[in-house]
Amino acid sequence: MPLTVWTNTALAPAAQARLADTLAAAGHRLVVSTQASASVLAAAGDDPALAEADVAFGQPDADACRRHARLRWIALTSAGYTRYDNEETFDALRARRAVLTNASSVFAEPCAQHLLAMMLGLARRLPDSLDEQRGARGWRYFEHRAASRLLTGQTVLLLGYGAIAKRLVELLAPFRMRIYALRRRVYSEAGVHVIAEEKLSAVLPLADHLVDILPENPATHRYVNARRLALLKPGAFFYNIGRGPTVDETALVEALEAGRLGGAYLDVFATEPLPPSSPLWTTRNCYVTPHTGGGRTDQDDALVDMFLGNLSKFTAGDLAGMGDRVV
Repeated sequence: MPLTVWTNTALAPAAQARLADTLAAAGHRLVVSTQASASVLAAAGDDPALAEADVAFGQPDADACRRHARLRWIALTSAGYTRYDNEETFDALRARRAVLTNASSVFAEPCAQHLLAMMLGLARRLPDSLDEQRGARGWRYFEHRAASRLLTGQTVLLLGYGAIAKRLVELLAPFRMRIYALRRRVYSEAGVHVIAEEKLSAVLPLADHLVDILPENPATHRYVNARRLALLKPGAFFYNIGRGPTVDETALVEALEAGRLGGAYLDVFATEPLPPSSPLWTTRNCYVTPHTGGGRTDQDDALVDMFLGNLSKFTAGDLAGMGDRVV
């Protein structure tokens, strides 16, 4: 059965051509929104063309997705799905047996590697040496050697245990670290101690590294707050590659300035772009990257690969076999 596929994703030319050609060869129609954006996070306005679509590939308006009965599959181009993460949307999709997928498998690998890079960088004092190279060009031999740490045998606490966390666990395996993971559904995982929320206060003081990979929803708003930061051992490191609003940034700045934390690496923020006036830019031992954790040179090719793979399952009626399925 021919499908109409709507997209508001401005892909690289080669990826766009492959998507269009593959759909055309299968007898499907591609509709590119006039609001198309290269950002996988940019939400569309209410595009009238979406009403004609069977499939939406990109970041369609969440309210429109609930209203348009013809829409049977929403294929998000982001790992996060905050705009759609509510029972109103889920109920509307389930009522018409529609599917919602995200792009976790596209972004899990780069995000996990980004986290590992910063964990190693902070442990080995690489940002400090870079500051010296760009600044006074001192030779702080004894100071940096004495402060350099090994990841081997340390303890990591993961807030969230989705695709990014699972890949990070694999990357950390050579360091023989003790790994805990907070998850709503508690069940055993090889090499990981999965804990329920009521156990979190007891585990926080054990962590050398606290990694925030939480999604954004009402339950996670400012989840990493002053009370939880105070439970961390002195010198612990904090990382956020989940969503900015899950952190009380004022409390984090205070913990860093007071010297209670060894450092923080942040890739996401409550307000993006991060305003030049934000104290996070200048807070001691705070390191910022501009939401680039999921970046990869082949992003658009990977998104198209994932979409076309899921499309073959969708058209065959194998909805259970579709990857990165949320609903």
